[in-house]
Amino acid sequence: MACSLTTGRKVPCKSAVGGIKAIFFADYGTLGEPTTIVDGEITGFGGSPQWFQFEVKGASSLETAINSSRENGTTFYESTLTMALTFQDKATQEELKLIAHGRPHVAVQDYNGNFFVVGLEHGAEVTGGTISTGAAMGDLSGYNLTIVAQETAPPYFASLSAFAGDVSSNQIDPTA
Repeated sequence: MACSLTTGRKVPCKSAVGGIKAIFFADYGTLGEPTTIVDGEITGFGGSPQWFQFEVKGASSLETAINSSRENGTTFYESTLTMALTFQDKATQEELKLIAHGRPHVAVQDYNGNFFVVGLEHGAEVTGGTISTGAAMGDLSGYNLTIVAQETAPPYFASLSAFAGDVSSNQIDPTA
């Protein structure tokens, strides 16, 4: 089987920024079949997912490792999402418990306006995290989660229209 390349890549301008703006969770299996993927971008979901938005700022990130073995003839992608939420409250703790017990699909919005879907086929798993009060006045009082997904493709880009009407307006206000 030929694995032929199709193009090269130029050096872009230095206009990108790092960081995650929001993380969205949907129950596993609600994306439906078939999910519409055009040129590597999700443009629609066949099911009826309801996405729940968690706004984040600062210490949250998404990294995807490419795992390829010549000996085994395999390639897979492992995405690791670290999520930091400031402030502790009962409602958030209960919702995070549901996320940890489940296997949700996850979408990540970065500060460049990109959306990525993590755990499209197999869902994502909480593999660790902490609930911390901090020790000093300037320490985090909140939550850190590590969420991992293993897939046969890297996280797909998704168009904003793919989420149209499917993002819940229900959000916890931890300071209320």
